[in-house]
Amino acid sequence: MKVILNIVLLVLAAGAVFFSLMHSKKISEISEARVEFTRQNTEVSANARATETDLKAAQAELKKFQDERELAVQSVSAQKASEAALKREIAELDQTLLVQKEEFSALEKTLNEVTGILSGLGGDVTMDNLGDKIVEIDKDVKSRQAKLDDLNTLIEGAQKQIETSKAESKRLSERVVERNVRISRNAFEAVVTAVNQEWGFVVIGAGSNSGFAPQSSLLVKRDGRLIGRVTPTSVEKTQTIADIDPDSVATGVRFQPGDRVILANPASN
Repeated sequence: MKVILNIVLLVLAAGAVFFSLMHSKKISEISEARVEFTRQNTEVSANARATETDLKAAQAELKKFQDERELAVQSVSAQKASEAALKREIAELDQTLLVQKEEFSALEKTLNEVTGILSGLGGDVTMDNLGDKIVEIDKDVKSRQAKLDDLNTLIEGAQKQIETSKAESKRLSERVVERNVRISRNAFEAVVTAVNQEWGFVVIGAGSNSGFAPQSSLLVKRDGRLIGRVTPTSVEKTQTIADIDPDSVATGVRFQPGDRVILANPASN
């Protein structure tokens, strides 16, 4: 029994030694792995710092390139603007030159005209004595203008007299026309177109266009004989309604359509 116990203790001791050796080996491997990880981590960190340095350098280079590019773009824009301004200035100079050419041509034409005028004034007129000639011509023009003003005054007087004569002639013509109208109205006869014996009025086929008015006194005749009077109550342009004056109508006489109507008081001529 004691032998068996010793064997068991021996086995247990051997097992403990085995497990101790295995655990020591495991720790050694883990330590090595940790050292390797630390080394790799240090290497990666160094690479990362180097990469960050390179990135900053690249960004700085890129920023420099962008600044240079912006300067180049601004320079090109400035050159384009300068070119456009130069083109405008050239166009303005061309226009100014054209205007000056036209003005020079006009001046040359005027000079030729003046030369022609001087030639027409006589051989004694030159550019040297032109001032004296202008004064002489100005005096002559003023003298002629004074005569023209006098003539215009006479013409205006004659025109006013003519206008006065025309106005008087027109007035006389209007009076003649008015007189003729009055005469024609005195001779005018209208016709009774309808008679209402019950209400005592007649309808006459003439109105204000023929000279009838509400205050007019009208006579009614038949076959040239006076048969009564009527008084207008409604006067239209081409028709008049008038009341019959019963006191003016003889006994047994009745107005009829077709009777003639004239003014009782003809207009004065």
